[in-house]
Amino acid sequence: MLSNQTATPLHRRLWSHRFGRFLVVGGVAAIVNISSRVGFSTVMSFGWAILAAYLCGMTVAWLLSRLLVFEPSGAHWTREYSRFALVNVVAALQVWLIAEALVRWVFPAVGFHLHPEFVAHVVGVIAPVFTSYLGHKHFSFATAAGDRSPP
Repeated sequence: MLSNQTATPLHRRLWSHRFGRFLVVGGVAAIVNISSRVGFSTVMSFGWAILAAYLCGMTVAWLLSRLLVFEPSGAHWTREYSRFALVNVVAALQVWLIAEALVRWVFPAVGFHLHPEFVAHVVGVIAPVFTSYLGHKHFSFATAAGDRSPP
């Protein structure tokens, strides 16, 4: 006989866990980031478009995280958003460091030449998923007594 978990479709099991919802929210935010950068690039330089798009994606991630992923912290939205931004600055630094290290040192050392910048960027973006989740759970959306809700 199949267990209830085995019979439940994967997408429902994923959505029933906070980390799964966090991954979906991150995917939506990434789509907003990329698509808004394309639009911004029509009216501003690439560098400014990247920054504006990052703010759009981060704001969408914060709103959806607040609604769908984490329990209300009871803090004012400006406190949550500021903390969310701080966690994202740390994540952005992780992305940059990992991508740069791969492109400048690791890939040349191992002879990897298949779209190295793209691959390094993807690896860099994936790397802070767990640290960002923990940062948002225990810092951005933490209640005064700490987050005691299940994962």
